[in-house]
Amino acid sequence: MHRPALPVRVPLVTQPMGLLKSLSEARRNVLSIIPDVATRQPIVSGRTGKRWHMVMDPDAIREILLNRVEDYPKSVVTKNLLKPAIGDSLFIAEGAHWRWQRRAAAPVFSHRNVMNLSPIMTAAAERAVARVADAGPRAVNMLDEMVQTTFDVIGDVTFSGNDTFNRDSVHKAIDHYISEAGKIGLFDVLGFPDWVPRPGRIMSAAALDEMKQMADDAVTARAARGPDGTPDLLDLLLAGEDPKTKRQMNTAEVRDNLLTFIVAGHETTALTLAWAMYLVAFDTEVQDRARGQAQAVLQGRACTGVDVENLPYIRMIIDEALRMYPAAGIISRTAQKKDTLCDQDIRPGDTVMIPIYALGRHEALWDDPNSFRPERFADRRTIDRYAYLPFGDGPRICIGASFAVQEAVIILATMLSRFKFTAVQGKEPEPVMILTLRPEGGVWLTAEPV
Repeated sequence: MHRPALPVRVPLVTQPMGLLKSLSEARRNVLSIIPDVATRQPIVSGRTGKRWHMVMDPDAIREILLNRVEDYPKSVVTKNLLKPAIGDSLFIAEGAHWRWQRRAAAPVFSHRNVMNLSPIMTAAAERAVARVADAGPRAVNMLDEMVQTTFDVIGDVTFSGNDTFNRDSVHKAIDHYISEAGKIGLFDVLGFPDWVPRPGRIMSAAALDEMKQMADDAVTARAARGPDGTPDLLDLLLAGEDPKTKRQMNTAEVRDNLLTFIVAGHETTALTLAWAMYLVAFDTEVQDRARGQAQAVLQGRACTGVDVENLPYIRMIIDEALRMYPAAGIISRTAQKKDTLCDQDIRPGDTVMIPIYALGRHEALWDDPNSFRPERFADRRTIDRYAYLPFGDGPRICIGASFAVQEAVIILATMLSRFKFTAVQGKEPEPVMILTLRPEGGVWLTAEPV
């Protein structure tokens, strides 16, 4: 069969769409409403129920995410979709409530703590290798495998030694909520207030309530028991305090942030790894070079946190996968004041989006943007900071970015050092985003031990 010249990508919009067409497309794949011109212009504006602007100019993005962050809080749509599941946690809180939580949680993701948790990542990588080896010659869906692996990590990082928390139930409840309530709805696009019932959320309310109750019980039990050995994520959150006010999180605040980290801490990293596995199977030369580096450094053992800095090409593959298939393909803000971005008038209430997917494929910012070329990250200084935003930027940059990158490098390096991966013909994934950018249909690869 003829091998495609480029990795899979989303067909972007070339003709204007009305409100109903846009809603229909967005419910299937949010990225399918991005205009193709967004990969060539600094800003694209329109109206779909509400006025909106997609911003791709790095200088304007710096204004939104860094210089005027208070004028561009997270959008009403984003908050409406996620608040029922994760409350006023770090991900969607604003202003003073966000600031004190960020200060309290920041030490949790210090370099020392992330390194202390790396043995959990190494152990999960070793279990993934064993599962893939046991599958024998048959193809493996690496999306499912990476979801299992990263959930192993976040489960052990979050609830080490805790038998009272049913991880499978939490996993199912999160997946159910995302699939039912994560789809863009007419009420959200039109800006209806959160108290107006959404059918999808009603369907998932029971599972969410059960999940939150289990999390509350786990937090209460751990607070009474205290840490045992190396502090895990729950221990660190319970111990965390705002250095300015000495305020600590109550049970509900710890629970909401814990559930945020569980969702963000496994789903996004799993997707990055699945896309990276797709890409290395797509380009065998890249895979061979990466395997050579991994084998030279690891010498037959699984990757550890200490090894990560010695695996720069593996890190480049992760960076390139995040550029081409960012887990958060669009981030959205609601303008609070009149402004001008790229000579376009911005009004209060306008939705201002940064389409991370289009930004990573912008023809003015990237050479040959639809090609898989990890070496473009060999010198990060050559890349405009606001042209590459897989973790956002500014004060609201993802707090777990270093955790996610370390985990991804450990798992990918371990897998590549042990197997040669080959794509299954006719099983190309389709990039589809609801809340996150997933390889629809899975990433089907055969794994040959090396």
